[in-house]
Amino acid sequence: MSPIIKRKGEKFTLPSKYLLFILTILCAGTVILTFNTNIFSGSLNTVVGYVIVPFQSGISSVGGWLANRSEELVQIRALLSENESLKAQIDDLTIENTILQQDRYELTNLRELYHLDSQYEGYHKVGARIIAKDAGNWFHSFVIDKGEEDGIMVDMNVIAGSGLVGRIVDVGPNWAKVTSIIADNSNVTGKVLATSDYLMVSGDLELYSSGVIAFNKLVDSAGKVTEGDKIVTSNISDKYLPNILIGYISTLNIDANNITKSGLLTPAVDFEHLEEVLVITELKQAIE
Repeated sequence: MSPIIKRKGEKFTLPSKYLLFILTILCAGTVILTFNTNIFSGSLNTVVGYVIVPFQSGISSVGGWLANRSEELVQIRALLSENESLKAQIDDLTIENTILQQDRYELTNLRELYHLDSQYEGYHKVGARIIAKDAGNWFHSFVIDKGEEDGIMVDMNVIAGSGLVGRIVDVGPNWAKVTSIIADNSNVTGKVLATSDYLMVSGDLELYSSGVIAFNKLVDSAGKVTEGDKIVTSNISDKYLPNILIGYISTLNIDANNITKSGLLTPAVDFEHLEEVLVITELKQAIE
């Protein structure tokens, strides 16, 4: 360290760090002298009372303040560490809760499929997961993770929820494409379950934005068909197996020819929320 040199004409200024060091040494020295000698007895006692004691008191106060601040910093660090630990626990619990909700949702879907499987126990079925879909809000055309290697073939019927989804239209080694009954180019020959009257169900994506699709060519000669009746696939359909639930009549109108009726039906499947489906591994042509 270079010495402090006072040049001629310059005012000597002692650096503050040296001044603090000197004051600390003086304070320590006076404390030692006070407690270990009687140098400040007698006439010097008054000087001690007015000078040294206040000085020692000030140093003691500063030391106490620094000790308190140091303790507070330790507490702050502990709180920050605890806060980070709690944040990590919250993140873990959030992830765990999300997984549990997903598991519950999947369990609900599997229970629906199991119930649906028991409804159509006469047909052999393969479960499949949807892995892709065409653009749009609805599952009018989508791809599943089962294909030729799993025995899937074109025109096999697909079911989910409470009834008919659609049919296989294209197949690869480990995938298959499904066109659903709500697609614009879809037509299904159905019948009214209560009366066995035939009708034609036509897909309509614009209509399905209201949750319904159209039917027409219903011949209700006895006038027994009513709103709420179940519509199922008919035995005369060339693509679909018989008696699979399509939906329920929501509106019923008499056509201008006064012979046939038409209207709207609510599909049995929610085509906005699909994840898993069942493929019936039998073809209509093969069982006729």
